[in-house]
Amino acid sequence: MAEESDLEKTEPASSRRIEQAREEGQVPRSREIGAFVILLVSASTFWFVGPWMVQRMALIMRTGLSIDPLQLSDSHVMLNRFAGLSYDALLSFAPLLLALVVAALLSPFFLGSWNFALKAVTPDLGRLNPLSGLSRIISWGGLAELVKAVCKALLVGGVAFWVMWSERADIFSLFGQTIEVGMPSAGHLMGYSFLMVVAAMFLIVAIDVPFQLWQYHDKLKMTREEVKQESKEMEGNPEVRGRVRQLQREAARKRMMGAVPTADVIVTNPTHFAVALAYKSGMAAPKVLAKGVGEIALKIREIGAAHGVPMLEAPPLARALYRHADLDQEIPSALYAAVAEVLAYVYQLSNWRKAGGHYPLPPREIVVPAELVPAEVAHG
Repeated sequence: MAEESDLEKTEPASSRRIEQAREEGQVPRSREIGAFVILLVSASTFWFVGPWMVQRMALIMRTGLSIDPLQLSDSHVMLNRFAGLSYDALLSFAPLLLALVVAALLSPFFLGSWNFALKAVTPDLGRLNPLSGLSRIISWGGLAELVKAVCKALLVGGVAFWVMWSERADIFSLFGQTIEVGMPSAGHLMGYSFLMVVAAMFLIVAIDVPFQLWQYHDKLKMTREEVKQESKEMEGNPEVRGRVRQLQREAARKRMMGAVPTADVIVTNPTHFAVALAYKSGMAAPKVLAKGVGEIALKIREIGAAHGVPMLEAPPLARALYRHADLDQEIPSALYAAVAEVLAYVYQLSNWRKAGGHYPLPPREIVVPAELVPAEVAHG
């Protein structure tokens, strides 16, 4: 049962899965929202620009139907006249055409945004397979599209029939009207019909858009095994991650050990802890070059001894530095006074090596703030 549940697509699509689907050209689509936006923009444009368009079309019809008998015998004059009328008609419909182009370009944004995927336009001979196309038609998805198309046709056709039936008197009256009166009346009827069809399309869109979004995300659902596999691919194999962390620690340790010879002093526990400090000109405070416990502390002392780095046994200070000072960072301000005693001894030792004289005695009791000393030392 556990294996079956792992193979069932019950998990929502991850962001990576959705991004891969977009790269393949799979995005939520709704033909109905595109048709709705185009009809809505057409109705709105016709509502605002309709009177101007009607006036121009009435003028074009009046000009076109007014023919000079003397021009009928000249084909060139008639062609020029027809070209001029066609140009005027195109200018009359230009606002509507421009609005339709903008609506067609902006309609994809209602379900996301434009998506250009090279993989979607790459030739695929499998799409030409008639059996595959037939299987898509004879399927639950094809049946759902058929039912949707029938319902849409019935709804829009029913609304159109109702509009024509309710306005039948005005429609038949158009045949007896002059151009000046008939064109505005026809424009009013067209605008009213547009609005009614748009209202019917809104009902279709309100049902289709949520369905398309649900269907899109349902197709992209993942099995638990796919989620685990993707997680491994994103984060990497645990064994590989462990190996990488190990290599990183080794590299950091090598860099740390390489800095030990440049230290001014190594504070020890004496055997369990070791912290290498440096204080050069321009530093605001002493800096921790290396620190370690156990074998690492032993290695720090060995390298320091090989390069003549002074060492000082100060168990409380060594533990406090190890616990509260970060690598390659300045020591805490609370330890300034304690480390200053250590550095003063180191400078005295350096001067003794150069000039001789009395051998400097190391500081015996270095005061370390109690709150910085680990409990095992504070009570030891």
